[in-house]
Amino acid sequence: MAAQVNPVARKTVFVTGANGYIGSAVCRAFVRAGWHTYGLVRRREAADTLAGEEIIPVIGSISKEATFLEDLYKHTKTVDVVVSCTEAIPFGAHCEALLVSLQKLAETSNRNGVRPLVLMSSGCKDYGTTGLHGSPGLAPHTEESPLKPMAILVERTFGTLKVLEHTDVFDAAVLRPTPVFGYDSSYYGFALELAAAAAKTAERRLELPLDFNTILHGCHIDDCAEAYLALAEHADRAAVAGQSFNISASRYDTLASVTKALEAEYGLTGGVVRGGGPAPSLDIVLGYSQWVDSTKIRKLTGWTDKRMLLSENLHAYRIAYEEAARRGHEGVLKVKERVTVDFAAAKV
Repeated sequence: MAAQVNPVARKTVFVTGANGYIGSAVCRAFVRAGWHTYGLVRRREAADTLAGEEIIPVIGSISKEATFLEDLYKHTKTVDVVVSCTEAIPFGAHCEALLVSLQKLAETSNRNGVRPLVLMSSGCKDYGTTGLHGSPGLAPHTEESPLKPMAILVERTFGTLKVLEHTDVFDAAVLRPTPVFGYDSSYYGFALELAAAAAKTAERRLELPLDFNTILHGCHIDDCAEAYLALAEHADRAAVAGQSFNISASRYDTLASVTKALEAEYGLTGGVVRGGGPAPSLDIVLGYSQWVDSTKIRKLTGWTDKRMLLSENLHAYRIAYEEAARRGHEGVLKVKERVTVDFAAAKV
């Protein structure tokens, strides 16, 4: 007797910035979970990459005159979840255009019987810094912490909150991941590039003008993407809507733990020591001390991080990054460009 095939109702997600570091990981997480997954990208070559990952590409860009929704409607007029992973500096105009597109998409979806949930990406730098590891009174940032972003992030920090004002057409939550790592595009690749350069010098020493008690609280990109999925699939929509959620690993690295791993991995017999001149990118990537609590999303959804810290699995992260560099991955190239600017300041 032939087995009966019973159709299963599948949900639909639309991800903007689908070829970005977080966006591509989010797409893959939803695909693995059995969602119809659509991803917005600007270029045809990026669309081909998405198609190879079983993500249905939609080509277009965020603007008030955007036409990509008509292409999406050829596939579906309803979306259960929209995940925004696009960023632009300055963010203000981009955010306004994004909200116009989100409202149009939600209105169409509502007319066809589905009220979307919008998961808006921001970041934990919205809170500013915490103290160093071991400093008196050290406490993590929670969702209740005041927002104190650096100047360049002010428009993003407060612009993303506007997504919570459109309760007439969609539910929404703001997500604030810590810096992420793994595979290719992480700005922690900055540290790998510096260590690789130092390993080629006679001294095999790397000098960093930073405090080694700096807290580097990262999260593996796969764990981060699963957090987005956990919120999207949570049964109680009302508990997600109108909220903000931090996404972080359960433990943090310090600059000391990361540099110790770099010394061993790259054979830096001269060590990684404090010294050298100021470098803006070093300060932002490796000198930005922040401890972030993610109890809220864990208690609500049961999400947890599973991957090892950067310092605990540095060799695997290094070879993945170097393979991406060999393939000419766009994210790695951006990291390399930034590192080149600051090589003179960080003595190697």
